[in-house]
Amino acid sequence: MDKLELLNIIKNGENSHEELMRPFQANGSIHFDISPIHNTSIRDLNLDIIREYFLKYNTFDLYEEEKSNVERILINADILKEIDGKAMCSVGGLLIFGKSVENVMSQNGISFAHFRGDEITDELIDKKIICGRLQDIAEQTLVVLKNNMKNPSIIKELKRKEEEEYPILVLREAIINALVHRNYSILGSKIRIFMFDNRIEFHSPGKLPNTVTIEKMKIGVSYARNPFLVKYMENMRYIDQLGRGVPMILKTMKDLGAREPLLQESGEEFVLTVYKE
Repeated sequence: MDKLELLNIIKNGENSHEELMRPFQANGSIHFDISPIHNTSIRDLNLDIIREYFLKYNTFDLYEEEKSNVERILINADILKEIDGKAMCSVGGLLIFGKSVENVMSQNGISFAHFRGDEITDELIDKKIICGRLQDIAEQTLVVLKNNMKNPSIIKELKRKEEEEYPILVLREAIINALVHRNYSILGSKIRIFMFDNRIEFHSPGKLPNTVTIEKMKIGVSYARNPFLVKYMENMRYIDQLGRGVPMILKTMKDLGAREPLLQESGEEFVLTVYKE
């Protein structure tokens, strides 16, 4: 982004920290997930969960460290960011290790709605807001989707076999992709998941980064908008391999004979639509 574009943003009133960072984030010159969150501190982090993470993936005990060293370790891990000698939570640090994330970041979380029919104007069957740390949101959202699915059964070789409307693996990948790759600098907008009779839509705030196209996504070429989130969620085995999610979703649904999932940009959102088998 050149000086003229920056001046236009300021002139148009888009002068919040998040809005000013958005163009730089889009072209990959800055990553919002390691930005500091003002008025936060180490007290906003759940040190027990951080300790468990380091014990499992870095094989050392955070609680055996001197208190003076703990903050420095978290700064080096980008969980905290040091600004003018003061340590604040990073966006990613709070999203994965925070105590009450929704109290600090209102845009965090997923808004779920289930409609009886194929249109958003049809009868609302279920509605939920799911908040917390990213890994907890992922697990809880999958449970909500499973609870809202019909599980028809068929008789095969004298045995009853339960069949799900949507493969759990596909739903899991769609949820994780939305959580990890959304644009967290867009305030006031949660991820939205709409379930209809014939499809599920995953609405993720933020346009695709400049270097990514839908056609590239289909063949596994991707760009990590939030590399901190990708790294930590990958370490915790929520992500198998960067770029693998979308091709896996497409292949799985194709193998089932379902309509090809639709990937599209709609306004300031990226939308993935998965159709029923």
